[in-house]
Amino acid sequence: MSDEPTDRLLGTDDAAPVQTINPKGRSSFLLIGDHAGNAIPQRLGTLGLEPAERVRHIAWDIGIATLGALLAETLDAVFVRQTYSRLVVDCNRRHQAPDAIAPASDGTVVPGNADLTEADRARRFAEIHEPYQAAIAAEIARRDAAGQATILVSLHSFTPVMRGFARPWEVGILHDAGNTGFSHAMLAALRAEGDLTVGDNEPYRMDLIDYTIPRHAYPALRPYVEIEVRQDLIGDAAGCAAWSERLARVLTRAAG
Repeated sequence: MSDEPTDRLLGTDDAAPVQTINPKGRSSFLLIGDHAGNAIPQRLGTLGLEPAERVRHIAWDIGIATLGALLAETLDAVFVRQTYSRLVVDCNRRHQAPDAIAPASDGTVVPGNADLTEADRARRFAEIHEPYQAAIAAEIARRDAAGQATILVSLHSFTPVMRGFARPWEVGILHDAGNTGFSHAMLAALRAEGDLTVGDNEPYRMDLIDYTIPRHAYPALRPYVEIEVRQDLIGDAAGCAAWSERLARVLTRAAG
């Protein structure tokens, strides 16, 4: 019989909710991956989903774990990434957001997210969402104390087709409030590549739905960018390597 506390979501055999790759990275870029993982805590089983659903775009940002790790190596940057599926809890949403623990996503019902109690929801936030956000805050505080500059780079990916609409952009740059100078520099640098259709707040718009960048970048007017790469371009090792090389070049150029 297990002696693990029954009020805990994560057990001793579950992975930590956040991973920090290249923690001694010296680059000014701080890479983050809100949706980099698709793990599900053992206590939640499969969330009632078939295996194919658990590797679709609804569960995570396909390619970002690999892309982020490659960029961390190329740029000598720190990469703070989430381990668990966005279907368990979306770390880029506020606690009160209706889709923070989505009952359905892109037409797929998530049975394991139905009829949750407040205690169920609180456990997911306390053990997954909050440690991830705390890790980002701690890394920024460490850098500030050391006099190390920080440009926050949030890495995401998007499905090529959504609700029957084919998305023409290879990459999108999301931005809204705060210090948007670096985001605009990234738009210009990506367009200068000459072979890309670049979305300006496409295929998504950064707004009050987003949580991580507004929390960590806006108050201190830190430079930031949220990058969305189309998933068919980074769905394998070769694609991730090519986009890591491209983004490293463009990020460096935009930083001046």
